[in-house]
Amino acid sequence: MNKITIVGAGYVGLANAVLLAQYNKVTIVDINTEKVSQINQCISPIVDPEIQDYLTGVKDNLFATIENQKAFSDADFILVATPTNYDPALNTFNTESVESVVSEILSVNSTACIIIKSTIPVGFTENLRKKFNSNNIIFSPEFLREGKALYDNLYPTRIIIGDSSDKAKIFTQLLQQAAIKKNIPTLFVSNSDAEAIKLFSNTYLAMRVAYFNELDSYAMTHNLNTKNIILGVGLDERIGTHYNNPSFGYGGYCLPKDSKQLLSNFNGTPQNLIKAIVESNETRKKFIADSILKSAPQRIGIYRLVMKDNSDNYRESAILDLIRILKEYSVDIMIYEPYIKDDSFNGIKINNDLSNFKQNSDIIIANRLSAELDDVMFKVYSRDMLRTDI
Repeated sequence: MNKITIVGAGYVGLANAVLLAQYNKVTIVDINTEKVSQINQCISPIVDPEIQDYLTGVKDNLFATIENQKAFSDADFILVATPTNYDPALNTFNTESVESVVSEILSVNSTACIIIKSTIPVGFTENLRKKFNSNNIIFSPEFLREGKALYDNLYPTRIIIGDSSDKAKIFTQLLQQAAIKKNIPTLFVSNSDAEAIKLFSNTYLAMRVAYFNELDSYAMTHNLNTKNIILGVGLDERIGTHYNNPSFGYGGYCLPKDSKQLLSNFNGTPQNLIKAIVESNETRKKFIADSILKSAPQRIGIYRLVMKDNSDNYRESAILDLIRILKEYSVDIMIYEPYIKDDSFNGIKINNDLSNFKQNSDIIIANRLSAELDDVMFKVYSRDMLRTDI
C-alpha cells in the first residue's frame, strides 16, 4: 500500500484523495482548518455527490491535516493541486503556490514522485525540473467537472502522464486500479505535451461554447429559432448533439483562464482563432446585457450565481461579468443564491426568500432554468434552450 500526500483540498485534490484512498494511505493537506475538520468527519467541504458517498468508505485510509512537512516526509507520491489563477498583469498563470510547494517537498523528501495536477503554462514542469535539478517532477492533467469530479475520476475519458519512468507507470497503475472504468485510454508523453493537451482541450470546449453562443446571438438578431438551428446543425455526426446549449458565456474556474493562458503561450506563433475564442466571450456578455436592458427594467433579479446543478462553485461564473456590466447602468440588482449566507455580495443585496425575490423582480436573469421559476416564466430572461448544464 503506497503512501500518498495531496496538497490542496479543492475539487481536484479532494477527488483524487478519495479516489486513491480506496487502495492507498492518503493524507490531504490544506491551509483551511474548517475543510480539514470536515474531511476528517467524513463531510465533503464541496458539493459533489460521489465524494460525499465515498468518504465514509475510505475513512480508514484518508486523513486531512494542516501539517504539510510531516505529510511530505514519508510519502511515495505527492500530488500538487493548488490553485493557479490567471494574472492579467503578467499575462500568465500565477504559479507561485506550485513552485513554493515543490520547493518545500524537495527540502523534506527528495525521493518522492511529485505529480502536478494544477493547470500550468506549457514548459513549466521542465523549467521546474531544471530549477530544482530533479526528474521526480511530473505533470498529469486532470479533466474533471466541478460537481462531478470524483465521478470523472472513476470513469475517466483518458489518463495523460507527462513521463514514462517507472514511477510514472506505477502512479498510472494506481489511477487505473482505483477507477471503475476499465481499458482507459492512456498516453505517456512529455511534460510539455501533457501541459499542451490540458490547455488545448479546455480551449476547444471554450470554442464550442462560444460557437453556439454566437449562433444564438445571430438567431436573436435576425428573429430565428435558435433551438431549431442547433438541433439541425447537431444532426451532423461530425458535430454532434452535445455541449451545444447556449449560455451567457463560458465560465467556471478552468475555461476562461486556460484559454487566456493558451493565447499567452501562442506568443510568437501566428494565430487568429485562439484570440477570437477569448474575445468572443466578452462580446457575448455585452450582447446579453444590451438585450436585457432593452426592456428598461427597474429591478433585475439574478437567479443563481453557480454555473451548474450539483455544484456550489461560482468562481469566474459568466453571470458575475454580466452583473458587472449591468451595474454600470445604475439599475437595481438583487441576487438569489442559497449558497451565500451573507446579506450582500460585492455590494449587491442577497434575497434568499425565493417567493419575495420572484415577486419583487421586474425581470429574472437565469443562466440555467429551473422548475423553481416555472410559475414566473413571463419574467424570466434566459438563453437556456435545452435545460442542460452543457
